[in-house]
Amino acid sequence: MAAALVPLLAGCTVAGNASSGGGSGQIVVGYQSKTINTVTAGTLLRSLGYFEKRLKRLDGKYSVVWRDYDTGAPITAQMLAGKIDIGSMGDYPLLINGSRSQAQGGDAQTEWVSVTGYNLRGSLNSVVVAPDSKAKTLRDLKGRTVSTSVGSAGHGTFVQAARKYGLDPAKDVKVENQQPTVGAAALQSGRTAAFAQFVAWPGLLVNKGQAKLLYDGGDLNVPTFHGVVVRKQFAGEKSEILQAFLQAQIDATNYLHEHPLEAAESVASTTGLPVETVYLYNGAGGVATFDPTIKKGLRDAFVQDVPFLKSIGVIQTPLKVDPFVNDAYIREAVGSSYDRQAASTANPAAITGTDEVCKKKVDDPETAGEVWVEGESRTRPVADPVCLLKNVRSLQGEGKRIRAVYVPDTSAGTRWFADKEIWVDDPSAKAAQRFKPFATQEGADKYVTAHSGAKVVPYDEAVRRA
Repeated sequence: MAAALVPLLAGCTVAGNASSGGGSGQIVVGYQSKTINTVTAGTLLRSLGYFEKRLKRLDGKYSVVWRDYDTGAPITAQMLAGKIDIGSMGDYPLLINGSRSQAQGGDAQTEWVSVTGYNLRGSLNSVVVAPDSKAKTLRDLKGRTVSTSVGSAGHGTFVQAARKYGLDPAKDVKVENQQPTVGAAALQSGRTAAFAQFVAWPGLLVNKGQAKLLYDGGDLNVPTFHGVVVRKQFAGEKSEILQAFLQAQIDATNYLHEHPLEAAESVASTTGLPVETVYLYNGAGGVATFDPTIKKGLRDAFVQDVPFLKSIGVIQTPLKVDPFVNDAYIREAVGSSYDRQAASTANPAAITGTDEVCKKKVDDPETAGEVWVEGESRTRPVADPVCLLKNVRSLQGEGKRIRAVYVPDTSAGTRWFADKEIWVDDPSAKAAQRFKPFATQEGADKYVTAHSGAKVVPYDEAVRRA
C-alpha cells in the first residue's frame, strides 16, 4: 500500500516560456499516473512510446517531457504559466482550467480537445469509509470530517450527493482539502471519517481491505469523464504535434481494448497500483469506457457543471463553453467514422466468450463478470452473478487460487470486486437470480426492505450455496 500511496517522481523539471512548454523542441505533457482513467493520454501512452514514435515521423527534432501529478490543479497552474503544452484531467478540473485560462486571456487560453475515459452514470467517483465504520449512508457523515481534493470530480460528486441526502456540505460536514495520498492516509489513521475521491483511489483502498464503499457516484446518474486539454496557442502553432498526440492516444486506446490485461499490467508496473485495481476500472467491461470522441452527453453534463462549480466558489468567472470545447482536432484524427463513434456509448471492450461452468454465452454487459485465476494470462468470462459464484466454487474445488473477481452491482450496474460486495439471498427469485451483489450496504438494505424473505449473506456462504 505504501508504494501505491507515494507519488511517482516520473516527470522532469524544465524551464518554460509562453510559446512552448519545455523550450525549443520540447513538448511538455502533464498527466496523472494514478488517475487511471487518463492512461490513454498518460501512463499507458507514455509506456508504449506511441507519441514519441509519431513525432519521429515528422522530422525527429521534438522530444517529450512527461510530468506526473496527483491532481489536475497543478497541471492547470503550469499550463497558465506556459510550462505545460498538453494535459489530461477530470471534467471539473477541465472546467476550472478553461475558466481560469479565459479569465487570464491572451496566450494562456486553453481548449478541451478529446476524451480519455468516461462513465455515463458517474461511477468513476466514490466515497469510502473505514472497514469498521458504522456509517451506512451519507447522512451518517453529518458532523464528521471528509477528505477530498476541492475542485476535483470526487469533490463535486460528494457535494451533489450530500445535498440529495439533505446535508449542507458547507455546514453539516467538515471538508478537508487534501491530496489523495494525504486523504487516504488520514482515513486509515482515523483522522477523517470518509474519503471522497476519483478513480482509482476508492477501488485501491477497498481492494486492499482498508476501506469499504459508502457511496457509488453512479447513484447520481450524472456523466463523468476525463479528457485532454491543450494550450490554444500551442495547438495553433504546432497543430501537427497535437495531431501526433491525438493519433497516439487513439493507438493507446486501441491497444487497451485489444490487450486489456496487458494494458492493466503495464499501468500497474509503472504506478505501483495493484493490477487488480487497475483492471477493475480499465479492463474489459470496466467502470471506465475509453473513447476519445467528445460525446454530446458528456458536453451537456459539462455545461451543467458550470453554475454548480460557481455556486460552491470553486470558479469566479463562468466558463464560456463553446470557445473552450474544440472537437476539430480529434475529428481529424479519428477520420470519417467520427460522428458514428461519437454517437455510440457502448463499451468497445465488452466482456465476451462462453461461461464454461454455466455453459452460457456471455453477452449481457449488465450482468457479465470475470474471474481472474492466478497464473492465467486471460480472465474467465461469467454470464451473471450466480454463475460467477458457481465458477468460484468450481475453481476452489480444483484447488485454483483466484486473483480477483468482478461483477456489476445489481442496482447501479457498477462493476466492483465481487468478494467486497454485499450479497443478498432472495429465495423468492428464480434460482439463476437468487444471489444478488450490491456495491454498498445501502443498496443491499434497500433491496432487502423491498423483498420479503431476502437477507444479506456473507460472500463465502453465497459461493457455497449458489
